Amino acid sequence: MANFTVAIKETLKAEGGYVNDPDDPGGETYKGIARQRNSKWSGWTTIDLLKTHSRFPKNLEDDESLQEQVMRLYEVNYWDKVRGDDINDQDIADSIFDFAVNAGPRTSSKLAQLACGAKPDGVIGDQTIAKLNADDKRGFLATFALAKIGRYVDICEKRKESRKFFFGWVRRTLEAV
Repeated sequence: MANFTVAIKETLKAEGGYVNDPDDPGGETYKGIARQRNSKWSGWTTIDLLKTHSRFPKNLEDDESLQEQVMRLYEVNYWDKVRGDDINDQDIADSIFDFAVNAGPRTSSKLAQLACGAKPDGVIGDQTIAKLNADDKRGFLATFALAKIGRYVDICEKRKESRKFFFGWVRRTLEAV
């Protein structure tokens, strides 16, 4: 069975720390947690308080409570939603989880379902788990990577400001193959 602790380490490397890029539709972001999409997350209260300190944003890493909140949000809202614990292969689970963090659990689940030949409803159920666990790992990861890149191309065609993120998204995708 795949392990959340292993998966989150790689995802957090890709997500980085604190960013407030005006071209990012998610707005202010900490470790990939976009304020626009997670406005009720309790970590934002801590971050807002820590902004008043001279070491901001470096001081965010020192706050153990904030780091626990990050881990909890990712486990409950992403890992559990893609049923990471039920996926046998760590690389497959890592790839689905990482894309869920980047694109949302429903989008990641739907593309994973398409890649393994399951019904693409955006919710990983027992049938999808069975197909993922029986699928050829290399074939799945390659098909899933191509589907992710296709989605990124669509995003960039619809929103020109997102083009600056394209090669980073592709690099992140290929690192998971």
